[in-house]
Amino acid sequence: MKTSGDESPLARALARPETEERLARQILDAALEQFTIFGLRRSSVDDVARRAGVSRVTVYRRFQNKDGLVEACLLREVSRFFRELDDAVAPLPAMRDRVVEGFVVALRHTRAHPLFGGLLRLEPEVVLPYLTVGGGPALTVTTDYLTSHLRRARHSEGRPDADPRPVAELMVRVAVSFLLNPAGCIELDDEEQSRAFARRYLAPLLDA
Repeated sequence: MKTSGDESPLARALARPETEERLARQILDAALEQFTIFGLRRSSVDDVARRAGVSRVTVYRRFQNKDGLVEACLLREVSRFFRELDDAVAPLPAMRDRVVEGFVVALRHTRAHPLFGGLLRLEPEVVLPYLTVGGGPALTVTTDYLTSHLRRARHSEGRPDADPRPVAELMVRVAVSFLLNPAGCIELDDEEQSRAFARRYLAPLLDA
């Protein structure tokens, strides 16, 4: 999946799978299956190539190396998550309600996802760099997504025309922290607890 140098991570993440080159989609499908079954550490580019029925050279031509393949696979799953999130919050009338429900859906989706949730449980030391010190692309993609929604909501609800990006990034960082380390004095064991937390602490950030 080749992209132009000035194409943002958000643009790549929102590229629908059906618009991808057929061969790139075939490789990413194989990568998702391979990483889900065996994890990242025990999977190689050769493993993905065999599962996809292509040569390793074909994989390298499109993804350069294993890190590029992993990033492309994760970004595609993020794009699918964004569409699921949009479908879940679209019927809600106000942005505060969408922020609350979006937080609940994000936790539910990530914990239950066979790749995201599985890697966090089975190979945390491998996946953590993609979400922490090496998590720039993931943070940028998710913050861009939420920023665009907040900006549209401010306009439609007649809120002051302020830059919503700091608020979006703060919300994303809070959600990621709960995914990486759910233990603490704040209990989010069920969805009602998650809604109560988001309603009390995240929704008021919209007024910041």
